[in-house]
Amino acid sequence: MTERRETGRRTSRPGARRPGQSPRRPTKTTPKFGTEAEGERIAKYLARAGVASRRACETLIEEGKVTIDGRKVKTPAEKVTGREDIRVGGLQIAAPERARVWRYHKPAGLITTNSDPAGRRTVFDELPKALPRTVTIGRLDLNTEGLLLLTNDGGLARALELPGNDMVRTYRARAFGKVDPAKLERLAAGITVEGERFGKIEAVLEQETGANSWLRVSLTEGKKREVRRALEAVGLQVNRLIRVSYGPFELGELRPGAVEEIPAASLQELLPEDMLSKARRVPEKRRPSGRGAAGSRLGKPRR
Repeated sequence: MTERRETGRRTSRPGARRPGQSPRRPTKTTPKFGTEAEGERIAKYLARAGVASRRACETLIEEGKVTIDGRKVKTPAEKVTGREDIRVGGLQIAAPERARVWRYHKPAGLITTNSDPAGRRTVFDELPKALPRTVTIGRLDLNTEGLLLLTNDGGLARALELPGNDMVRTYRARAFGKVDPAKLERLAAGITVEGERFGKIEAVLEQETGANSWLRVSLTEGKKREVRRALEAVGLQVNRLIRVSYGPFELGELRPGAVEEIPAASLQELLPEDMLSKARRVPEKRRPSGRGAAGSRLGKPRR
């Protein structure tokens, strides 16, 4: 911002008052590029860079192990832009990657978690080895197949999961039982199952095949086993469930087990600008994370 100037003769000292002049009220100015007001808190920056959890990064700062341009950081609230020389224990920290999103066609029989005490295969066991550290956007249960979104940005994942963002999840469900208008109306009005209230669920009959029917089911919530439980509550036993879309993202012709990154330009077109710009300021949800979660993005030690 350019300096504000008054017309007429300047006083001998910048900001001095002439006799009888009322004191000026402080004016708010936009912080200049590179000032302390710009950037992101160092603890969050380190967490996004894969060093450790945000709480652990705060501990590293308290222990005096974090430096910015050679000086020790005294508070986790200090802001950085990523252009600084940031180090932890003398090791340089690589800047976090831009937010990236992948489509994954999850096969049935995999659980959406990082590891399983029972030894069952997880989605992360099946992902390509070259894929960077990722977290899932929402979950699919063991026997549900179809579209599962992955991202390297926990804040973006949380933003896409929030119920207030009205991200419509659409499934194709094969269910045993007779489909009639009364059952579909009950779902559309919202239904309570075992004391838990589900919001509006839009279900459309697509095809009847003997004792089974195929329905297209859409909802904006992501509660545990919601589609299965809601359909069971109206007398429809789900025996196959495929998620075909999540918000603007579609499964399309992606084959089971395949992973495909969504181009950055497409993300800009498909997601609201405010969601992308604020994604990394949304508190990250504690969740199992994917391949490489235990590693860090430390660079070379200081020489």
